[in-house]
Amino acid sequence: MIPGKDATVDKSAVQKEKFGTFSLFDIEHFLRRLVTNWYWFVLMFFIGYGISWFYGKYYAQNIYSSSLSLSISNKVDSYFAPSQSVNFFYDRGNQDGIYLKKMLLSRSHNEFLVQELNLFVNYQTKGLIKSTYLDKDDSPVFLEVDKKHLQQVNYPITIIPKGGNSYEVVLPEEGQSTHLYSYDFEGFQDIGSFARPANKIIRVNEWYTSPNLRFRLVPNPKTTAIKLENIIVSLSTVNDAVNSIVGSVGIDFDREINSIMIISKTGYNLNSTVNFLNKSVAELQKKRFNDKNTVDKNTENYLKESLEGIRKKLDSSGAVLNYLKTSEKLYDIDNRDEKSLTQIKDLEAKKADILSKMTSLNSIRNTISTQNFDKMISSSAAGFDDGLFSASVSELKALYLKRRELASIYTPNSEPMKEINRLISEAKQNSTGSLRNIYTVYTDQLNKIDRQVAEANSELSTYPEKQRKYLDAERGYNMIEATYNSLLSRQNESKMRLATNQSDMSVIDPAKNLGQAPIGPNVKGTKMAIIGGLLSLPFIFILIGGLLDSKIRSIKELLSVTKIPLLGVIGNNTNENMLTVLDHPKSSVSEAFRGIRANMRFLATEDGKSKVILITSSVGGEGKTYVSINLASVLGLSDKKTILLGMDLRKPKIFGDFNIDNNHGISNYLTGEVDIDQIINKTKIPNLDVATAGPIPPNPSELLMSDRNVKLIEELKKRYDFIIIDSPPVGLVADSYDLMKYSDANLYIVRHEYTEKYMLKMITEKYHNDEIKHLGFVYNDYIVKQGYGYGYGYGYGYGYGYGYGYFDEDKNYKEPLLIKIRNFVKMYLDKKSQ
Repeated sequence: MIPGKDATVDKSAVQKEKFGTFSLFDIEHFLRRLVTNWYWFVLMFFIGYGISWFYGKYYAQNIYSSSLSLSISNKVDSYFAPSQSVNFFYDRGNQDGIYLKKMLLSRSHNEFLVQELNLFVNYQTKGLIKSTYLDKDDSPVFLEVDKKHLQQVNYPITIIPKGGNSYEVVLPEEGQSTHLYSYDFEGFQDIGSFARPANKIIRVNEWYTSPNLRFRLVPNPKTTAIKLENIIVSLSTVNDAVNSIVGSVGIDFDREINSIMIISKTGYNLNSTVNFLNKSVAELQKKRFNDKNTVDKNTENYLKESLEGIRKKLDSSGAVLNYLKTSEKLYDIDNRDEKSLTQIKDLEAKKADILSKMTSLNSIRNTISTQNFDKMISSSAAGFDDGLFSASVSELKALYLKRRELASIYTPNSEPMKEINRLISEAKQNSTGSLRNIYTVYTDQLNKIDRQVAEANSELSTYPEKQRKYLDAERGYNMIEATYNSLLSRQNESKMRLATNQSDMSVIDPAKNLGQAPIGPNVKGTKMAIIGGLLSLPFIFILIGGLLDSKIRSIKELLSVTKIPLLGVIGNNTNENMLTVLDHPKSSVSEAFRGIRANMRFLATEDGKSKVILITSSVGGEGKTYVSINLASVLGLSDKKTILLGMDLRKPKIFGDFNIDNNHGISNYLTGEVDIDQIINKTKIPNLDVATAGPIPPNPSELLMSDRNVKLIEELKKRYDFIIIDSPPVGLVADSYDLMKYSDANLYIVRHEYTEKYMLKMITEKYHNDEIKHLGFVYNDYIVKQGYGYGYGYGYGYGYGYGYGYFDEDKNYKEPLLIKIRNFVKMYLDKKSQ
C-alpha cells in the first residue's frame, strides 16, 4: 500500500487552495531539533552556572539597609533648618512630618554632615579579586585631607600596613590628573603636568604631600576587629558625596500614626548606614533645638519691645480718659446703651488683636525682605503656624547662603548664578505668597469688624457731642488695653515655651547593626537570569532557524500537505558513484529501490501497465539522476527489458557512471544525425540499455517536443518492457511537464533537508487539478537522526528505524543512540512477554 494513496482526497475549491501550502512554522520539527541539540543546552547551563558562581563570589557587592524610627511633635517652628528644594509636598494633616522629611533630604543638611564627618573619604579593601567596602571605623587609620590643598578625586590611594605606626602609600601606575579639586571652595582647578608620585612610607600623623594630594593618617581611637592587608581610599567631591547620600536615604510615615517617621538608608556597608542615620538625626535634633531657642528669644524680645510701646500708649490714653472724667465731670452718662457699648468693646478688642498680629506679620515680611534671618520671630506671634511657610523660609535662607558661596567662584551672569537666583525667586514667591494669603484673611476680618462697629455706632449717634467725646476716649483706651493684653498673653506663651523648650523630635528606635542580611543584589535572581539567558541562546537560534527554514524535513508533513502518494524512501548514498544497486545489491538502499519497483504498480495506467516512467524533481541536486539509474537497474535485474533515457539535455550525467561515450546521444538522434540504434548502449546488466543525452544542443526544449522524440518513445515502447526517462527538473524548465503527456507513471524526487517547500506548490496544484496523473513521490537521502525514529521507514519496509544494520552491506552503519535505546527496550519487553 502506498501512503496517501488509499485516502479519499477532498478536491473542493477551498481544499485545493490549501494543497501545497506548508505551515510557516513546523512545531514538530522544532521540538525534534531541541531534543537533537540537547548538548548545547547542557553546555550553556554549565557556562551560565560558572558565570553566575563567579558573579556571586567575586563580583556582586552586597547592599545593606538600616532604619531608624523618629517621633515628631506638632507645631514645628524653625526657619533655620535647611530644605532641599523649593518644590514641597504639602500635606495639611502632617505638615511637620513633611517639613522634617524635606530637611533630612535637603542638600544643606547632608552637605553639613559630609563636611563635618568627612564622608567624602571612602574606604575599601581588596582581596585576590573582589573589593569590599569598609566603614570608616573598620579602618585602623583615618585619612585626613588638607582642605587648603588641591586634591585629585576618584583616584585610588592604597595604604599598606608596614608594622608599628608605619604605612606605605601606593598610588596607581597611571591616572594622575592635573584637574584637581578644592574642598575649600568646592570647585576644580588645573595645574601643570607632573610625574607620577613615588611610593612612600609614612608614619601616623605625618603629612604626605604630592602635586595632586596632601593628607595624613590619623589613628582610629577604636580597636578594629578585622586585620586588613590593605586599605584603599578614594576621595569624592562634596557634591558627589551629597548626591550619593540623598539617593540612598528613604523616609516613610507610619500608616497608623503619621507623626512617626521611618528613616532608612542603604549602602555597601551595614555599619556605615547605621552610623550615618544616628549621626544625621542627632545633628538635626541639636540644630533644631538651637534654632527653636533662637526664634523664641527673638519672639520674646519683639513682644517685650511691643509691650513697652503699647504701655506708653495705654498710659496716655488713660490720662486722657481721667482728664475727661475730672474736668468734664463725665463719671456717668444717663441712659447709656450698655448692649451697644459692650458689642463695640468686644469688636474693637478683636480688631486690636488682629492689628497686633498684622504688625507681627509685617515684621516677619520685613525680615524676609531684608534677609535679616537672625532676627526672625515665631510665626505664632503673628497668629499662625504654617509648616509650608516655615519650610519656604528655611529654603530661602539656605539659598542665600549658597549664593554667597557661589558668588566667590562664579561671575554674576554664569549659569550657576542664574540658577541660584531662579531658585531664590521661587522661594520668595512661596514665602511671600503664604504671608499674602494670611494678610488677606486678616484684612477681610478687619473689614467685617469695621462694618459691625459702624452699625453699632449708628445707634450711639443720638448722644450729645460731649458724651460722644467721652465714649470715643473710653473706646480708644479699651482698644489699646485689649492690644496690650493680647501681646502680654503671647509674651507669657513665649516665655513658657522658652523655659520648657525641648527637641520636637525623639528617637524611638535608633539604627542598629543586628546582623541584618543584605537586601541586594538579588544574587539568586541574577544567577537565574544569567543561566536562563544563556539557555535561551540555543533556543532562540533554533527558533529563528525554524522560522527561516523552508526545507522539507518531514515525510509526514510532506504527505499531509501535498496529498500525493509516497512510493518509497531512499537512504543516504555513501558510495562514490551512483550505481548502488549494481555495486551493493544487498544494501538497505538497494532494497528500498526494490520497494519502489513494487509500489509502482499502484501508478499503473488503465491497462495495468506502466511502460514509460518519467523521473523529475524541483531543481538539480535532489537525486533525480541517481534514482533514475538505480530504478532502471532494479528493473533490468528483474528480467525486464529496460532502457534508461537521459533526456536532461541541458546537463547530461548518465554516461559517466556507465563509462559510456556521450559523443552520440538523444540530441543527435532528435536532430537527425544518427538513427535509433546508434544511441542505444549496452551495460553490464543484460536487460538494461542506456541512451545518453549526447552533446548539449542550443534548442533542447524544441527537440524534446518534436515529433521525432514522440516517435522515439513509441519505437522504444515496442522494444522494451520499461522506459525510464531522466527528465529536466520542473522547477527550472517546463520540459518535463510536456514529456509527462507521453509517460505512464511519474516519479517526483524530494530530497530530505534540501528541497524547498515552495517548490512543491506548482506540482501539487497540477496534480490536484488533474493536469498530471499517475504521480508519486520518492523521498531521497533520508537520514535517521537521533530523535527522528518515527513514522516512515520500518512501517513501509525501506530499512529505516529498524532496517539499517539488518543487511550485510550496512555493517558500517552506526545506529543513533535513541534508536539503540528504543530497540533495547523493545527487545527486553519482548523477552518478558515470552
